[in-house]
Amino acid sequence: MTSNFSRVSLPLLLAATLFSSCARRPLATTPTASTAVSVPVAAPAPVAPETPAPASKPAPIGDQSAAQWYLKDPQLDKVPGVGATRTYAELLKSLTPTPVVVAVIDSGIDTAHVDLKPILWTNTKEIPGNGIDDDKNGYIDDVHGWNFLGGADGRNINAETLEMTRIVAAGRKRFKGITAKTVKPADKAAYALYQKAEKAYSARLKEETERSKQVEEMSGPLTMMVTNMKQALGTDKLDTTALKNANTTDPNLKRAVAGMLDMMRQTGAADADALLKELNDGLKQERSMLDNSLNLDFNPRADIIKDNPEDVSQRFYGNNDLHGPDPMHGTHVSGIIAAVRTNNLGIQGLAPDPVRIMMVRAVPDGDERDKDIANAIRYAVDNGAQIINMSFGKEFSPQRPAVEAAYKYAAQKGVLLVHAAGNENHNLDVADNYPASFYINNTTIPNLLTVGASGPKDNVNLTADFSNYSKKGVDVFAPGVGIYSTLPGSTYGNESGTSMASPVTAGVAAVLKSYFPKLTATDLKRIIMQSAQVHHTKVQTPGTDKQVDFSTLSVTGGVVDMYEAVKLAQKASL
Repeated sequence: MTSNFSRVSLPLLLAATLFSSCARRPLATTPTASTAVSVPVAAPAPVAPETPAPASKPAPIGDQSAAQWYLKDPQLDKVPGVGATRTYAELLKSLTPTPVVVAVIDSGIDTAHVDLKPILWTNTKEIPGNGIDDDKNGYIDDVHGWNFLGGADGRNINAETLEMTRIVAAGRKRFKGITAKTVKPADKAAYALYQKAEKAYSARLKEETERSKQVEEMSGPLTMMVTNMKQALGTDKLDTTALKNANTTDPNLKRAVAGMLDMMRQTGAADADALLKELNDGLKQERSMLDNSLNLDFNPRADIIKDNPEDVSQRFYGNNDLHGPDPMHGTHVSGIIAAVRTNNLGIQGLAPDPVRIMMVRAVPDGDERDKDIANAIRYAVDNGAQIINMSFGKEFSPQRPAVEAAYKYAAQKGVLLVHAAGNENHNLDVADNYPASFYINNTTIPNLLTVGASGPKDNVNLTADFSNYSKKGVDVFAPGVGIYSTLPGSTYGNESGTSMASPVTAGVAAVLKSYFPKLTATDLKRIIMQSAQVHHTKVQTPGTDKQVDFSTLSVTGGVVDMYEAVKLAQKASL
């Protein structure tokens, strides 16, 4: 897994054509990361594949913050948001925020986005574009951050393999002809890891091959169904209004209309065209999974970065291209944290104006490498980040000690780490997800918050059905379903995932640090956990039909509550 979007759940209802009976097919039941459908409020501006789009002046679109349910208050609005709007109105209106730097380790960012450009961290010691490492930190022209997925020639990695793929590819060469009985004692740990990865790889390859075939079979019939239904109903747009108002006595058409409404409900698509886009995006994802992520021979790093990926001591590689081939994920995450609150455009970030976003690109379409994550954390810490958001994760971590050393380095410097729990609907008490919530010796990481995803209603669906959970390894939940934020091209849209819950929490942490600058990383973690609103709602355990008390799915049993967190911070600052 890479970035922690919830993966699109393809609809259960498939229709061969408009005038044929609708038939249901089962889907793969194992959710895997990491794609969600964007719903921009305006058509995105063209974005070059390797460099940021030039700054432009988009037509005013008005304040869309009403779409941000996660800003609402559980007490006043009866919505399980974090209470940001109420907090600013009641508790922070007479206080002055101070500068805070939040590093976002992610896929990239649209640096020209109208709601993000003003809040980018700027390295004032670096002269932009002169090709010189002015501040002597080892990174040339790192004006707004750094890209550990780039080459010195300006090229960038987009797709990468999964970590299990890399382990299997190396293991098949290293342990060819060797069994558990013949492996050398010194190689037993590596051999055991290889065997575990081999088993996981075989299962994943089979699953994705079957899923790819299924999606391929969906695409043509669904496209035909949409075309024919538009013609039959005399409309160019099949949204919920058009479908619900469809006037027909044809039983097949009635079934098709009901089926289309069901698919739109399941996927959250606004209309049939959005549903087709979702399906086609899913098809691209499946092809990439087979062609790249699970391809044992795929190795773009060797040609582009040309480092030794096994040498975790190497720190100075990459380039300063923060946009990268696909900045969608990092752009969405960054907006949640700190999009401009006062420009009457798009959305309101959680954190106030002095908060700045530092982008550190280290998350590809595939699994991030431990080496890059360790270096990304160290870069962020060394350049002044006080909070680091990490919306990514994976099943294997062969260089885990390097990441943990970076964690400890961040702790020494007083930096809070906020990590997405993952989207496999797994219990992390029994399943692996890295970076882990505990050190190798099982001790608690004092400066790390691990965050699960919650939904917009305090009912059985309060826990997002894709979210990982754990009474030991997930500290708190935060809004992560239908989160409206920035997208490339100065547009906006909804995404879902623990990838969204993590920056919601990081944004709350930034608010606390900005208004109460004396709070330490451990203070921030303690306050956010202690102030979480505990729910005893009966909810679905993610991935099952079993209902449990929501409070049993995390350490705190609660959802992040900014209003109560600020009140605690005020007491702590007296």
